[in-house]
Amino acid sequence: MTSTVTDADVALPPVRMRAQHYARCLQGIVWREWLRFLGQRGRFLSALVRPLVWLGIFAAGFRFTLGVSIMPPYETYIPYEIYVAPGLAAMIQLFNGMQSSLSMVYDREVGSMRVLLTSPLPRWYLLNSKLLAGVAVSVLQVYAFLAIALLWEVEPPWWGYITVLPALMLAGMMLGALGLLLSSTIRQLENFAGVMNFVIFPMFFASSALYPLWRVRDASLWLWYACEVNPFTHAVELIRFALYGRVSWVSTLVVLGYLVVFLVLAVWGYDPARGLVGRRGGAE
Repeated sequence: MTSTVTDADVALPPVRMRAQHYARCLQGIVWREWLRFLGQRGRFLSALVRPLVWLGIFAAGFRFTLGVSIMPPYETYIPYEIYVAPGLAAMIQLFNGMQSSLSMVYDREVGSMRVLLTSPLPRWYLLNSKLLAGVAVSVLQVYAFLAIALLWEVEPPWWGYITVLPALMLAGMMLGALGLLLSSTIRQLENFAGVMNFVIFPMFFASSALYPLWRVRDASLWLWYACEVNPFTHAVELIRFALYGRVSWVSTLVVLGYLVVFLVLAVWGYDPARGLVGRRGGAE
């Protein structure tokens, strides 16, 4: 009596991922994000128009109303346009992080995201690659904004354009990780606009992007507490100090902490066995 050996009885050797596989995956994800960005010129223009409207109209109207006293990292009195510029740069990264999460929701609906997440590469690596691709786009947008802001005499020292790059990468990673976390909780594309309104605008206005925190503390102590725990506040201060070649260690540690928390929760949310995406898939 002979037994028939089927494919199920043969144990396939585990797939070993090498460095070139990881590099090729990262290259493909970044290239896909760049192609999407280049194909959506309106996205680039809107990313610049939004902060420039704030800088050209809002800052001009409040220039003499909201005086900014001497405070770190500034060594003298500054115009309001100079103070608000780092917050507007962080706003570009905040909106870009939300748009990246919107693309995640869309890709999940049409199925391309499901194909990506079923690859043999670790899920955390795939999400980090997607995150890095979005950050690279946002950094380009911020530098374009800083170049145009020279028309409003927003002129940090020349070395500030170099020292701000690590701060932009770290702040962009943190805000992008928040977008990834939100995308894992959104079930349908139509619900994304409401989530953006409840996340972006409270984070932006309850921060040091538009006014110094000491003014907030004089007006409302509870609002000052909210600004202090707001991750966007520390992203703004991280960029503000880096533009002048200085480091805000408190903001750096806070941004790093929020990055780890958001990223861990996002990876868990995209876990089909335990995360939110898997639960919704099973319910459907």
